[in-house]
Amino acid sequence: MTTLFLARHGETFWHAEHRYAGKADVGLTDEGLRQAEALALWSADARLDAVYSSTLERAVMTAEPSARAIGEIVETDPDLSEVGFGVGEGRTLDELRPEHSAAVDAFIARPAEEVLPGGERGLDGITRYLRAFDRIEAAFPNGRVLVSCHGTALRLVLCHLLGTDPNRYRELMPAVQNCSVTALEYTAGSARLYAFNVPADGAAHRY
Repeated sequence: MTTLFLARHGETFWHAEHRYAGKADVGLTDEGLRQAEALALWSADARLDAVYSSTLERAVMTAEPSARAIGEIVETDPDLSEVGFGVGEGRTLDELRPEHSAAVDAFIARPAEEVLPGGERGLDGITRYLRAFDRIEAAFPNGRVLVSCHGTALRLVLCHLLGTDPNRYRELMPAVQNCSVTALEYTAGSARLYAFNVPADGAAHRY
């Protein structure tokens, strides 16, 4: 099995305002940069073999300090990008409701299956993540890899791997903190979860 440490990227300008940032490139706030440095401190002592990232700027900016800490470069994979939110990009649900109330209601009720106009199904995001995980496992069998990724996609794929309806991801995992670490052992599309949403500056997630 390959040990994957999944870390949501640092805080962005949009997330600080509760705006959807799916495929859009949004930079990190000063707090997000600080969070990335805290993750790098953890990474330096985590016996990592590699650091992977989504191709989106916020994830790469988060991954780079950790890669430097272990003397490696960031390996990017577009399949690790966030789920696309279509017309929701850069907007809040309250801003979307006047024009897209039915789509918003459907998306809230079944977020893995329903999409905001122009968006991507959560189920398709799960498929992408599993492809990326399979490639990482093939490259680092029995290795330890940090993956800088995204909050919605992370929760969706965890639900799938743990045999839970991904439409319930908000109910079961209401929040993923920026630069928190989720640790799991992964092989061939299945996983064992060891920790979820642990702060990078905590001491309890050194596996």
